[in-house]
Amino acid sequence: MNYIILDLEWNQGNEQKEKQLKELPFEIIEIGAVKLNSRMEICDSFHELIRPQVYKEMHYMTKKLLHLDMEELQSGRSFLQVIKSFLAWCGEDYMFGTWGPQDLTELQRNMKFYGMEPLDKKPMKFYDVQKLFSIAFEDKKSRRNLEYAVDFLAISKDIPFHRALSDAYYTGRVLAKIKDPQVLQMISFDGFIVPHNKKEEVHIVFDDYAKYISRDFADKQELLADKEVSSTKCYLCHRNLKKKIRWFTPNGKHYYSVSYCEKHGFMKGKIRVRKTEDDRVYAVKTMKFITEEDAADIFKKKERARELRRLRKHKES
Repeated sequence: MNYIILDLEWNQGNEQKEKQLKELPFEIIEIGAVKLNSRMEICDSFHELIRPQVYKEMHYMTKKLLHLDMEELQSGRSFLQVIKSFLAWCGEDYMFGTWGPQDLTELQRNMKFYGMEPLDKKPMKFYDVQKLFSIAFEDKKSRRNLEYAVDFLAISKDIPFHRALSDAYYTGRVLAKIKDPQVLQMISFDGFIVPHNKKEEVHIVFDDYAKYISRDFADKQELLADKEVSSTKCYLCHRNLKKKIRWFTPNGKHYYSVSYCEKHGFMKGKIRVRKTEDDRVYAVKTMKFITEEDAADIFKKKERARELRRLRKHKES
């Protein structure tokens, strides 16, 4: 299998001159990619500028970062022409890799805008190399910029950053430095397409946690009422666990719980409620074993959230 390490550059509406379209907040203006073979060696590359068709003014931040102007982009082909060439170049057996989780979502959003089918009919697996770098070399939580990772790994800086091909090249070089097979098992899932039904829902167990991606629901109330979404099951012994701390939310977007397995100890549950492209909702739930001290901290978080709700109600009354 090959690895397509992709980087996109995009433009957006300038609030003072052009209204930003909800269905296309970011218009792709450059695609860069490198192809890595099964030995993680760069064996090919792809690069094209794309002629803008939606936003005719260059956003000042885009111009400052990329040093591109509209005149230069006019020589490019249309998005449809470029993306068809790009997908043909990708070949048959490959997996995408990107620095951070946004590029594949924006690529498919642009494809949808022009009437194309998405890259997959279900949540697509890919390597988030930014996340893998943190897992392999740092604390698993931090998210560094690409140049930091290049410097950390002493990769020679042959070409400037902040252009699609160069950033794809450096991302590929970082990925090639990750040798631990356990780290390379930590795949991510793009959220542009979510499971359509219960059968398509994602259940995956990693080295130290489990992840579940639900189908979509009409609203948050319906989602949280679903038994699979709200369940707390030990992903090692597969037993349903009694909750020590029931699901609660400090912010309306993230929900937490703590359960206890007699064999494996305390387990934290976290549900992230996310919106689909058509304004429905779905859940990304993770389950992870924690210490008793961590469980006590979550209890304190629940008490703080309860106190804040009480104060808000008192203020409103």
